[in-house]
Amino acid sequence: MAIRGMKKRIGDMLIEENLITQEQLDKALKLAKESGKKIGETLVENGMTTDADIMNALSRQLSIAIVSLIGVKIPEEMIGLVDAEVLRKHRMVPLGYFQGNMNVIQLAMVDPMDMTAIDDFTIITNLQVEPVLALPNEIMLTLDRYFGNHETMEAAQKYADERKKIEKAQQDTEYEDSVSNSPIVKLVNSMIEQAARQRASDIHIEALEQMVRVRFRIDGSLYEKFTYDIHLLPAIIARLKIIGGMDISEKRKPQDGRITYVVDHVEYDIRASILPTVYGEKCVMRLAQKKMLTKDKSELGFNETEMKQFDNILKNPNGIILVTGPTGSGKSTTLYTALSELNKEDVNIITVEDPVEANIDGINQVQTNVKAELTFASALRSILRQDPDIIMIGEIRDTETAQIAVQASITGHLVVSTLHTNSSASTLTRLMDMGIESYLLADSMVGVIAQRLVRRLCPVCKQAYEASEDEKRLLGAPTDEPLTIYKPCGCDQCSGIGYKGRIGVYEIMTITPAIRRVISKRGSAEEIKDVALSEGMHTLRMSASRMVMEGITSFNEMIKVSFDNDAMDMEE
Repeated sequence: MAIRGMKKRIGDMLIEENLITQEQLDKALKLAKESGKKIGETLVENGMTTDADIMNALSRQLSIAIVSLIGVKIPEEMIGLVDAEVLRKHRMVPLGYFQGNMNVIQLAMVDPMDMTAIDDFTIITNLQVEPVLALPNEIMLTLDRYFGNHETMEAAQKYADERKKIEKAQQDTEYEDSVSNSPIVKLVNSMIEQAARQRASDIHIEALEQMVRVRFRIDGSLYEKFTYDIHLLPAIIARLKIIGGMDISEKRKPQDGRITYVVDHVEYDIRASILPTVYGEKCVMRLAQKKMLTKDKSELGFNETEMKQFDNILKNPNGIILVTGPTGSGKSTTLYTALSELNKEDVNIITVEDPVEANIDGINQVQTNVKAELTFASALRSILRQDPDIIMIGEIRDTETAQIAVQASITGHLVVSTLHTNSSASTLTRLMDMGIESYLLADSMVGVIAQRLVRRLCPVCKQAYEASEDEKRLLGAPTDEPLTIYKPCGCDQCSGIGYKGRIGVYEIMTITPAIRRVISKRGSAEEIKDVALSEGMHTLRMSASRMVMEGITSFNEMIKVSFDNDAMDMEE
């Protein structure tokens, strides 16, 4: 194989391709030596280049093909060739026989110059290797797809076998010792890693009567992934308590913990919640990529008109901007994006949150602490003495916080916050119900953004069909004209779900003089909404309908996100 005789190193190739400088390479070589990691990994981890750039450079320099592993089917005979542990260690996947030659295997690799990896594969299989390049995260996801279930079940079986040998150690006090053994550690690690690679936002570990059920929430829906013997539950929960900094001996009270976990060079902040149930403790872990909360505003899903409205609202030097919607509707992402947009050197931004979900350079972030009497309200009073220009409140939960927010906005500050309401108009009436004077509210509000998340249809397998009369009517389309919309189908690329990823649906209400007059007269949500609609506001239903007609999402997703007050308007 030509690569074996190649003397050039990966670092030199990247310099030749102008992807890194000699200075960066020297620094990375030093860091790699200290950490024991490979040079490519170190360069990516320290933000000097990307996996895709390295892959493209190697392809050009070595004349090796690049393959995409998304949706690739691996032949059955490849699965048992090499142990999954070896494949994970060297980050490689056997794809099949090369051009029908039964002595040569096409091997997807991150680094085709890794002779140790090639030698290990050749020695184990007694077959030759034809390397191709693939992205590290695609290789790991493929390994999860074909080996993940087997690995976690193997770890569960190992623990069950060990448990039988030490039947006497079944008492609660001894679980801490037995839980530190490797099978359970491996099982929990594998569970978190697979969830992260499958884009799960939550992991549910549930105690049923005879078994432990593990489900992942992907794009807002729950999918069952594993089931284990019920005897494994105490060990799994104990392991999670240990890494989450919780009390392992307390089994009767709910507990909360926090775990930081790195999967494929990406740091995840995991919030774990443990709740006692009838058959044992249930754990839910919420996975959040810190960098994912601060997106570029172009990635939020705004159309051109909505982007202009968003920008105009953010230009206000003072007043209140509210983002509303239920839990998991993307409010935090929109808020953090707005803050990143406003984060300039000449601006003092202070936030008060519970909890701080992502750290942003240049912003002063305060975490509430009830035990230390640092609530939203008390923190806000102190913040106002810190000469802020912009204040972000994680959530307006009570009248006191709402009143301080209004006072702060009237005295020259820009306040951004969230509220749990269904629509932008009902947000204003909710604040009035909380005791905020209507004239103060009319004076302080500058904009309300109500939002939801809808699942995107998989672009590969979405299926076109003719909309029925009822569907056209609910979409606000002419019933006498043909309309093609799409429904989910399911393929390898979307794991058979029919959807891939999510996108925001927005209802943006800019507070105009006409709306201010309705608010100051304590107008109802319906009156406020009618004025906003007459001035060109698009409701959640209208925005979601547009996405259905553009083939971005399905009719069912539209019904799900807009089934509230304005859903009924369309029925009349």
